[in-house]
Amino acid sequence: MTQAIASADTSRNLLVVAGCGLLSGILTPLLPTLLDKIAGVPADIRLALVAIPFAVLVFFVVRRFSANPPWAAVLAAVLTMVAFVCAVNAAVFIDGQSNGADKMMRNILAGLAGGFTGSALMALGIALLPAGPRDAVTWIRMVLTGTLAGTLLALDNALGLDQTSFLYPVWQAAVAVRLAMALRRRRLS
Repeated sequence: MTQAIASADTSRNLLVVAGCGLLSGILTPLLPTLLDKIAGVPADIRLALVAIPFAVLVFFVVRRFSANPPWAAVLAAVLTMVAFVCAVNAAVFIDGQSNGADKMMRNILAGLAGGFTGSALMALGIALLPAGPRDAVTWIRMVLTGTLAGTLLALDNALGLDQTSFLYPVWQAAVAVRLAMALRRRRLS
């Protein structure tokens, strides 16, 4: 009976994480227009600030689902912002490298590159935290999820979405849930 209650509590927690990931993903594409009004700030810093909603979610996931100290949760949030900048830059680089390809294919490749870069950097950094799982299989699930969800960039581009997005809400919800599952697994062992 207590195992069923614990399982229901865990499922509810993961649903909350997914919901918060959707919300942070809705806020993310709205921030650039606000942050563009800040003069004199380098582009990469502004890009990192766009990741604040997801970084806040990562902070709370690391605090809630792991035995890490508070400083580690702050470090995970900062790492998330760095991973976001690297993911966007990787997507832009791959888009530029595939210049002769069809626009849809370029967006799929750029999304795969960005999704992989962002989720892999997050997984690597959070795995190195004091209470981070050291099991590679745990993190591969998160990286695969982030990589595959990155292909939604093609859908966003095909639909001409600018202020809204399918990519950010789905990617952030999926990666946050995988992160919570990875950290929870470590906490239970």
